[in-house]
Amino acid sequence: MEKATGSPLVGGSYPQKNAEILSSQYGINLFLAGLLLTFAWAVHAVGISKSHLLSYLITLMLIQLLWMLWYLGRSCTQRRLIRDKDTHAGARWLKCGITLFAVITLILDSFKIGYYIDFSNCLSPTEGIFPVTHAVHTILQVYFLWCHAKDIIQSFKTLERFGVIHSVFTNLLLWTNGVLTESKHQLNEHKERLITLGFGNITIVLDDHAPQCNCTTTTLCSIFSQGIYYLYPFNIEYHILASTMLYVLWKNIGRKVEHHQQHKTPFKFHGITVGMIFGLAVLTSTIAIVVVYLIQIGRSKIKSELALTMFYLHAIFVLALMCTAGIVALLIYRLEDRSLDNSKNPARKLDAELLVGTAAGSWLLSWGSILAIICAQAHPKYTWYNLPYSILVIIEKYIQNLFIIESIHREQEKANDDIKTLRIVTISRGSTLSLTPAYKEIYNGRGAPESREVPCLLRGSVVCRTESHGGAKAETSPEKSSITHSASDVSFYSGNSVANNKRRILKNIAAFLFLCNLSLWIPPAFGCRPEYDNGLEEIVFGFEPWIIVVNLAMPFSIFYRMHSAASLFEVNCKT
Repeated sequence: MEKATGSPLVGGSYPQKNAEILSSQYGINLFLAGLLLTFAWAVHAVGISKSHLLSYLITLMLIQLLWMLWYLGRSCTQRRLIRDKDTHAGARWLKCGITLFAVITLILDSFKIGYYIDFSNCLSPTEGIFPVTHAVHTILQVYFLWCHAKDIIQSFKTLERFGVIHSVFTNLLLWTNGVLTESKHQLNEHKERLITLGFGNITIVLDDHAPQCNCTTTTLCSIFSQGIYYLYPFNIEYHILASTMLYVLWKNIGRKVEHHQQHKTPFKFHGITVGMIFGLAVLTSTIAIVVVYLIQIGRSKIKSELALTMFYLHAIFVLALMCTAGIVALLIYRLEDRSLDNSKNPARKLDAELLVGTAAGSWLLSWGSILAIICAQAHPKYTWYNLPYSILVIIEKYIQNLFIIESIHREQEKANDDIKTLRIVTISRGSTLSLTPAYKEIYNGRGAPESREVPCLLRGSVVCRTESHGGAKAETSPEKSSITHSASDVSFYSGNSVANNKRRILKNIAAFLFLCNLSLWIPPAFGCRPEYDNGLEEIVFGFEPWIIVVNLAMPFSIFYRMHSAASLFEVNCKT
């Protein structure tokens, strides 16, 4: 099917290309229909209710469940067959991450079931069926991705394309539904925070689609409603990860891969002490900032302003450090003369696209904040810290993306480069050494199969002989040989020392950026989002539009930090 994989059958590639195009168009139309249905429910379109939207989503999930069961059953009957696997797809960190978010999503579904039971008198039956279906869908999908995310499907390719792309856009629609529902939940709380900060002139008709009846158990209803609010961000991340892994599976259908052994490079803490210390310091301080922020924000105007100022100053300092570290790493790369690996690699290509694509979410929010600061008529003091913060967010992601993408495209050093770091032990007086040809090549830094030179050291005044091409023998005095080897040793070790120092610096930078990205993932993931609480953006763009924009962009920003951390972990192992 793929032209780059060799010489595919001409007759077989054309229908498969058509199947790829048809399946992608099917998925897009599926998504657009669901998107308009979601929008119609949000704006109370005539004749459209939440039960219609949930019925559509339930139908999509049931179709995906049937396809996954069919695929799993067919895989069991053919388990003895040797199947092609994409070793770069379905990384372990990705599977662990999606499992964690899936567990929290199951808790969310249980809360929704409890919420429905308490309000069952006035809620549609679809609101009870949806979380049950979603829980079953989540369990089977995670199992499917753990077992088959690396598959390269070579049979029933047309049918599988439609099944996989259906799964991709089903998860995207579930993500969209989660984003909209979360934004509806947040409207009331964030308006109260903005009123505390003095933005009382924001006018909006709040609409959270609350049930029109009383709860049977008030305490449980409060727990369920608040729990749903806090668990939605994890549900959103789960569906993003699932759609990403399924998209890779879809791209791999029918692909031919070269069978070669993938070398796994273990992670080692040796040599990255400095980067780990600074990174852990950033991580610890970030956790403390988040705790204080969540406690102080909304308490009073002074406490809210102090919380925002504290967050911005800390973020500015961390982002400045990350920019500096990234620039140093790029300068080291400019000083090195190592070629780039330009071979086709779908997983590496997707990694680069995800870095740039998900960074656009943060860039959108940052440019919105910059525009709001420029256009706003009144500027409280704390809002000015938002300007350097937003600018640094743009620059830091730009630099970090360059560093990660270049790192994953750089060719790994040959095995000889690592062997060259072996120490040549000086032979004490009275011993004899005869270097084997392999170690002679390591010592001289080049292969010389045609040469018969074997350095030998005997007691004190032994003459070393080298057989020339003409058969004559040249004699070299011990003093001259000693000077020659001493000079080559100095040159060899100095070159290796510089290379090792560069490698050590790069590993420390990668470790530091890895922990910094984990640190910057924590605030938005756990509700510390100054984009909501700053106030200026809501004044300029409007309250509900800005909340929806933030809820659309924030999941990408959170995913970017997670994906960057995983990529930097790989860079650290590879360096």
